[in-house]
Amino acid sequence: MLYDGEHHYDVILDEQALYTKIGGTKVMREQIERLLRDIDLPSLSLGVLAATAEVSVIPMPGFSVYDDARVHYELVSTGVDVTGPDELAFHDKAFNALSSVACYGDAAKDLITKAMVFWSND
Repeated sequence: MLYDGEHHYDVILDEQALYTKIGGTKVMREQIERLLRDIDLPSLSLGVLAATAEVSVIPMPGFSVYDDARVHYELVSTGVDVTGPDELAFHDKAFNALSSVACYGDAAKDLITKAMVFWSND
């Protein structure tokens, strides 16, 4: 769906996710290569929340917003959907707060490239 031209994704990735080893070194390198390949897609706005960013919202746990009608949390044992208008507005505000301090464009690429160097030397 990222490549179909019909959808748009706004994503904020915590910088720590670039260093949390899931699946081994090879998998991490491949995932980071994909981020670097896809970051300029017109269907994607990818921000990286730098480890040193000053945040007003704690970015845990991650959540997904679907068409401004539903927020979804994927938990260890289940998924949770939030649909109340006040809660949706709260999540929108939280996303905007994180987005305002995330790195985009070349600054995001620099953080991702730094992680690639780390995994290339592992």
